[in-house]
Amino acid sequence: MPREPLLRLEAIDKSFPGVHALDHVDFDLYKGETHVLLGENGAGKSTLVKILSGSLPKDSGRIILRGKQVEITSPYHARSLGIGMVYQELSLIPSLSVAENIFLGRLPRRRFFFVDWPGIYKKAQQILKRLNLNIDSTVPVRHLGLAEQQLVEIAKVLSLNEQILLFDEPTSALSEEERQQLFNLVNELRERGISIIYISHHLSEVPLVGQRVTVLRDGKKIATLPVNKADEDTIIQMMVGRELKEQFPKVETCPGKPILKVQGLEIKGALHHVDFTLHEGEIVGIFGLLGAGCTTLVRALFGLEKIDSGKIYINGRRVTISSPEKAIGLGLGYLTRDRKDGLIHPMSVVSNITLASLKGISQLGLLKHRKERRVGEKYVNELRIHPPDLTRKLMYLSGGNQQKVALSKWLCSGSKILIFDEPTRGIDVGTKTEIFQLFNHLTKEGVGILMISSELPEILAMADRIFAMRRGTVTAEYRRGETTQEKLLKSVS
Repeated sequence: MPREPLLRLEAIDKSFPGVHALDHVDFDLYKGETHVLLGENGAGKSTLVKILSGSLPKDSGRIILRGKQVEITSPYHARSLGIGMVYQELSLIPSLSVAENIFLGRLPRRRFFFVDWPGIYKKAQQILKRLNLNIDSTVPVRHLGLAEQQLVEIAKVLSLNEQILLFDEPTSALSEEERQQLFNLVNELRERGISIIYISHHLSEVPLVGQRVTVLRDGKKIATLPVNKADEDTIIQMMVGRELKEQFPKVETCPGKPILKVQGLEIKGALHHVDFTLHEGEIVGIFGLLGAGCTTLVRALFGLEKIDSGKIYINGRRVTISSPEKAIGLGLGYLTRDRKDGLIHPMSVVSNITLASLKGISQLGLLKHRKERRVGEKYVNELRIHPPDLTRKLMYLSGGNQQKVALSKWLCSGSKILIFDEPTRGIDVGTKTEIFQLFNHLTKEGVGILMISSELPEILAMADRIFAMRRGTVTAEYRRGETTQEKLLKSVS
């Protein structure tokens, strides 16, 4: 007799204005199983787990948990049913300590209702230890990097001792080493009998954590397969509905004159004598582990970090970049690692796309709405932003589609030097290919691209040169084809 699933979803349906997000989707989850949920941006993955977590109500369908039908009315109700959610977007409060964030809303108390602060810090430290995290639980979250904050978000849910965990892109901000820590943790939890729904755009993660895979496309369930029958080519074809011939469509270019030159860049305690050059029509990759200084370097180039010493040249002329406004005026664009930076979520898609290009679509201080619409339509179509509604507020788009808007903002700015910090974070495999094709188009037009990426295959395939960083300095330089994943990791370890 076949065993009953711990959780079963039947014909779950959900619509938003102009979008059928979930179209009668069936899904099940067994005790002690990691079930991987895959699909392109906007396929309905996050909507499905938000319904399970109580963040969104379903329009119709049934949720059967432990053999009984339930109506999940709120996140609190979901937690009472043993369901915990690790969101793709962080839900931490920056001014509070790590421990306060982990136990937010349920701080342990002593006699006379006084908060048990020593107990809170001790319990938080124990949870962090399970994740092999060397983080002080008394430190405010704002002092942590994005990757560390992501791991605190995971620790927060683990502290609830839930029986069903929902992970929405948990590795999107993590380094290779931190991802391995997470995979070990997921497998350890599964062995303890905890059931996990795991959303990811990294297809290489599927066999490392999952037992079964379900693919969604345009809100519909395409198939559920055991992991041993779900090779990457099969998954990609189910996700995008077509054969994807090449994931990294690199086109060879002949780099032109130096467009950006950095000499002896120093930031006390962060960067030490950094030198590099970026040419017209070239993609330069920067790779390093957490704390290597990669993000600090590009923030300094964009006027977000104060430089102690060193020289920056643009088109052969020495410049001082004291602010992002100055950087933009010099022809630089910067897509940050955290897509929330630089976007205005209550504004429309088209307003966010043209945010860095207002001078080009205005006259005498007045916005040319027709021109703005044409520009917006171009990037919505090229990057397949879903839904293709220019007037929709950004906050109502999926995380991956928000990332496409953030990328579009700089693609349409006309910047000749583009800095991308994890440009494919949270983006599906089909869209990654389209973005790399756009990179080819940009380099053909003479744009220089500086790309930080923790994705070894993409940086090895797309970068003309790669700079390896460790402890705030460049440790090695490789031309395309000169190095391997192992050699590159060795350069930064």
